[in-house]
Amino acid sequence: MRFIGFLLRYSRRNVILAVLTGLASGACSTGLLAVVNLALTGSRLSRTTLMWSFIGLAILVPITRSASEVLLLQLGQDTIFGLRMQLSRAVLEVPLRRLEEVGSHRVLSCLTDDVPTIASVISQIPVLSINSALIVGCLAYLGWLSWQVLAVVLVLISVGVVGYQLPIFWATRYMRRARALSDELYHHFRALTNGAKELKQHSGRREAFLHQELKKTAEAFRGQNIKGFRIFVGAASWGQLLLFLVIGLLLFELPAITGAGIRTVTGYTITLLYVVAPLQILMNIVPHFGRAGVALSKVEELGVELAPWTNATELGVARPSPAWRRVELHAVTHTYRRESEDGAFRLGPIDLLLEPGELVFVVGGNGSGKTTLAKLLTGLYLPDSGEIRLDGRRIDENSIEMYRQYFSVVFSDFFLFHKLLGVEGGADLDDRAAAALRQLHLERHVEVQGGQFSTIDLSQGQRKRLALLTALLEDRPIYLFDEWAADQDPWFKEIFYRQLLPILKSRGKSVVAITHDDRYYDVADRLIKLEDGKVAAESSRTVEHLDRVLKDHT
Repeated sequence: MRFIGFLLRYSRRNVILAVLTGLASGACSTGLLAVVNLALTGSRLSRTTLMWSFIGLAILVPITRSASEVLLLQLGQDTIFGLRMQLSRAVLEVPLRRLEEVGSHRVLSCLTDDVPTIASVISQIPVLSINSALIVGCLAYLGWLSWQVLAVVLVLISVGVVGYQLPIFWATRYMRRARALSDELYHHFRALTNGAKELKQHSGRREAFLHQELKKTAEAFRGQNIKGFRIFVGAASWGQLLLFLVIGLLLFELPAITGAGIRTVTGYTITLLYVVAPLQILMNIVPHFGRAGVALSKVEELGVELAPWTNATELGVARPSPAWRRVELHAVTHTYRRESEDGAFRLGPIDLLLEPGELVFVVGGNGSGKTTLAKLLTGLYLPDSGEIRLDGRRIDENSIEMYRQYFSVVFSDFFLFHKLLGVEGGADLDDRAAAALRQLHLERHVEVQGGQFSTIDLSQGQRKRLALLTALLEDRPIYLFDEWAADQDPWFKEIFYRQLLPILKSRGKSVVAITHDDRYYDVADRLIKLEDGKVAAESSRTVEHLDRVLKDHT
């Protein structure tokens, strides 16, 4: 009922029509059985009446079945589309920090495993309706033949249902454990693909990962699934055995007890044998509904974790103001858990001012808080305390989406899309991209046609240049580069620091560069050094003075 309630939220009309047409198909199939039985055992009805009844029902059965399946096919595709878009929108709306805590492997598991599982079971609803109607119709026909025998059959069916539900409860518990292990598997698969170089390089690490992590989880996942399906199969066999027991009683005991004639016994036997197939189908479907129930629980659980953090308004395209004057960070702090002796890292309090037409370098050792500061500055993290202000306006949850649109960012762990998605430019976008490719010395490697790169299968340094190209074409007021030049050849580092950054500055852009390239510190208007999450030094003097200040604080 919970699963049906879930479907009704998506399309009440399609669900009701699909169930009704499925029931109609099952009723027509039961009618066919009755006509066949009457034709075999003799009836007062004429042969012509039975023949036309058979033809009419034979036509209705496939028509109603097809109608039910088509309706559920539409519903299934609508459901999988709706769930994927709902979860995708939640991922885009939820704060980055919360998404990192939830884990991308859980999101991928829901999108690629749970949602298709739910959709595949929806297609089984016509089969469920048709065969349920067949069973009910057959029982009604048995009651018409002899209500006393029907009472005995119903008692045995009740015993079978109780005996079936108890093991199903245990099987579902194994399915839930298997689903929990699937999240771990996705985590290992991401490590397998993202860490392939490290695993290939170190044989000990590779074997430990393969056997202690991946194999261990995969075996546990396999074991839980096997245990669950074994119980499902055993429960189904119990139901089938009970049905054959009923048939045996009818064949060998019913005539002796009730004195029933051959016609009644034949009708009961044929009807019950006819019920075997739909009953077996129903029992085979039950495990899939069990898996779908578990998958639905996981989807709803993830939705609950993301939903309270999402913005109630629709995501839209916000536009930054070209007349901005300053961005200010006032006593901003951010704390998060990490694996260290004290168990947590705290950035701040940080005070920072950005204005148009200046170039700021942020330096510091690994773990000093540079990337965390970048995420706070660009609006990907909200501060735990303190304020971010844009032209004097405090940035909060309601304005953070607008604030982010002021920044073009290339992070050290950037992701490169195949297309220039969301980049405005109209008909001349390809021409602007071609000019940028020449500026970045990539014109021999990549072309842009229709806003799409001809290839992104390049070296890491060249891919970073394509990410830079995307940022340049976005033409936003503030640029942030996180260790951008780390993968560049020396000759292009010179171009980046001595040519590209000054060009952006001359256009009135505010540029923040996180860097370790001390030979280019003289390019910066201001230099900020972080240590242990705090500003250890800040200066806007000459390069010699900058070096002296940094050495004094080392």
